[in-house]
Amino acid sequence: MASPLNDVRRLAVPAIAQQLLHTLVFLVDRALLGHHDAASLASMQISGPVVWSTTTILGAFTVGVVAVVGRRVGAGAHAEASAALRASLGFGLLVGGVALALGLAGRGPLLGLFPAAGPAVWAEADAYLAVAFAAMPAMLLSLTLAVAVQAAGDTRTPFLVAAAGNAVNLALSYLLVYGGLGVAPMGARGAALGSAAAFGLEALALLAFTGWRGAVISWRCPTGARLDSGDALRRVLRIAGPSLAERLVQQTGFMTFVTLIGSLGATAMGANQALIGLESVVFLSADGMGIATAAVVAQRLGAAAPGEATEALRAGLGLAAGLLGAVGLLFVLVPEALLAPFTSDSELVRVAVPCMAVAAVAAPIMGAAVVASVALRGAGATTSVLAVTFTGGLVVRLGATYLLAFGLDLGLLGVWLGSTADWTVRALLFAVLIRRGGWREIDL
Repeated sequence: MASPLNDVRRLAVPAIAQQLLHTLVFLVDRALLGHHDAASLASMQISGPVVWSTTTILGAFTVGVVAVVGRRVGAGAHAEASAALRASLGFGLLVGGVALALGLAGRGPLLGLFPAAGPAVWAEADAYLAVAFAAMPAMLLSLTLAVAVQAAGDTRTPFLVAAAGNAVNLALSYLLVYGGLGVAPMGARGAALGSAAAFGLEALALLAFTGWRGAVISWRCPTGARLDSGDALRRVLRIAGPSLAERLVQQTGFMTFVTLIGSLGATAMGANQALIGLESVVFLSADGMGIATAAVVAQRLGAAAPGEATEALRAGLGLAAGLLGAVGLLFVLVPEALLAPFTSDSELVRVAVPCMAVAAVAAPIMGAAVVASVALRGAGATTSVLAVTFTGGLVVRLGATYLLAFGLDLGLLGVWLGSTADWTVRALLFAVLIRRGGWREIDL
């Protein structure tokens, strides 16, 4: 068996690339709409967080998929890992269907949370959300399949599938946003349709891959096997329960955070949307590293090698901090060049540039905190991660943001300072949890 460090490195590159490609679907939307008109870009400050929060909350059960599949693969019980995947796919489709119905019915109240946006921004956001909610079942199916394959030790296949999805999204979204070939320009609705097509393609491709009998994990039941899918789903949901609570806490804080930004006006909203496009590169790089680390941690714990699981976690933390520290330097050295793909509005760039220096400091801290959270979830320590998220994401982030952005009148800069305070507290608390080592004793 390879060393934990080598395993993390091997899995990390395609995992990071896959996460970046997944987010690139939304970044392409922001970039295309940013050059379409100001209202289209500002609308993503509403629809982007709403879609992100919805998929993050609904996808909480995939934390259990990573933990259970990784443990079972590490223990050599591949049939049980496949049973967990099969049960999770059915659950994901059910959750996606409910989200579709509730989301389409609740778009009006969601838009009402942003009174300062204005009619033009509301119209674009509503058009985007209508399509995005309709695509929720396909998005959750794709997510479930990807994390299961990654937890089984294959991060290359989800990366290749995501690459194909991005090619479809770029071509289709460009056509539908700006119009051409007899198609009328659709603005935000066109961007959403391109994204929906990409996620649908990814779901179908991963279904085909995991339906292949030679795959490392498959949704097919082995011939003659009698596996209790209900028991597998209960194991997945038992681990995922605290993760759902964590994500509800985090996204409640995040949406409150977003409404605070919305109260700063359209210029701050547009500038922040461009900044989020860049920050998402940092976050998703860390998330990809976390996925690779979690897969190795779960497999080593399944193989009864807790020392190697600790070694893998430390390796992931070090690699993430180093990589994202280098990214942070780019934020300081060439901020205008990095913002250019997201907006050509000079006023938005002027407001955004000072925040880039804060983001540079936050990048390695965020990287370590995200890797720790993903890896600890993969170990099954979802209750501990919930406590840290509540403290940092709700108490620290909202308190510091309100004080700095409004109390000290720092505006958008205060928002980014508040976010950095959150990540710093989370990183420190995770360091304490890792050192104590209780996460290695959890029985799945």
